Amino acid sequence: MTAKLRSSLLAPALAIAFSALLCAIALLISGANPASALGVMIGQVGEGQVAVDIVNSTAIYMLAALAAAIGFQMNLLNIGVEGQYRIGALVAAIVGSALVLPPVLHWLVILLVAAVAGATWALLPAILKVTRGVHEVLSTIMMNAIAFGLAAYLIRRDQFGILIGNNVSTEPIPESGQVPGIDLGARGTVFGLVFLAVVAAAVYGVVMKRTRFGFELRASGESPTAAAAGGVNAKRMIVVSLLVSGAVGGLVGMPEILGRDHAYTLNFASGYGFAGLGIALLGRNHPVGIAFGSLLWAFLEKAKVALDNVGVPREIATIMQGAIVISVVVAYEIVKRMDLAAEQRRVGRALGTAEPAEADAGGAR
Repeated sequence: MTAKLRSSLLAPALAIAFSALLCAIALLISGANPASALGVMIGQVGEGQVAVDIVNSTAIYMLAALAAAIGFQMNLLNIGVEGQYRIGALVAAIVGSALVLPPVLHWLVILLVAAVAGATWALLPAILKVTRGVHEVLSTIMMNAIAFGLAAYLIRRDQFGILIGNNVSTEPIPESGQVPGIDLGARGTVFGLVFLAVVAAAVYGVVMKRTRFGFELRASGESPTAAAAGGVNAKRMIVVSLLVSGAVGGLVGMPEILGRDHAYTLNFASGYGFAGLGIALLGRNHPVGIAFGSLLWAFLEKAKVALDNVGVPREIATIMQGAIVISVVVAYEIVKRMDLAAEQRRVGRALGTAEPAEADAGGAR
């Protein structure tokens, strides 16, 4: 087994073992039997609409994680995905409800508006980063707070909000702008935009590994100085990566807006942006890893209800999510240090072998 393959397998194995241990400890402390709790969590997948809900949530988490991963590739912490997807969803819902277009064109316009709104919300942090050196964590967190306040203001009934039952929302998007899903009867309906997440992950993988832009982005993230020496404009890459990250972030709410709610409401889902950061770390910024990480995250989210029904605190599932992310980060860091130490030993042995040979050659002369 090669060293690279061993490292690739060892890190996930350590992460799984460590996270399983932490989760088992959390369950034992709560008074639950880990094996029984796991059985309940797995068993709930076959009940009602749980499986479909997991698939739909997986797509949303994938978009959020891809938005975060684009920033991570550039060594940028785009904490603002939470605000970007909220603004993207709100603006897209407002514009989408005001338009009457042919179905497919209507979908594309709404998606484009959401992406542009998300990118626009990431523009100020990008400008502050390259012109004033303001750290993106600070600026994007502040933009999140502004996004929450702006969304609450714009959805007021004296702005773009209307009262529907006991809820306030934007005007409903016409049927031409609603993306049909896959109706599975009693099992529920799979969002049509689930495929958007799959396409986005595929495009992300190709761009990052097979294009010059992806190479320059990764090179700038790993070493801005070396990238600049190679002719890459680091400041331009910072702006572009944050705008692209924001654009993808703006799409996060679209599966729910166009596939189920058809409007932005007061109880619009929150937390996807922050979850995306953890999932991107969990998937190591790789599209396949992000897909599996999103599926696991969605599964644990739905497991909260199942655990609650059998007397296990639902917060245990949240602890599991955190434990898994920590385990992955720790495991990969351990393996990284092991590989570095092994490489240093290999170089040391090579130098130790070479030195006597040079000495013998000198003596012969």
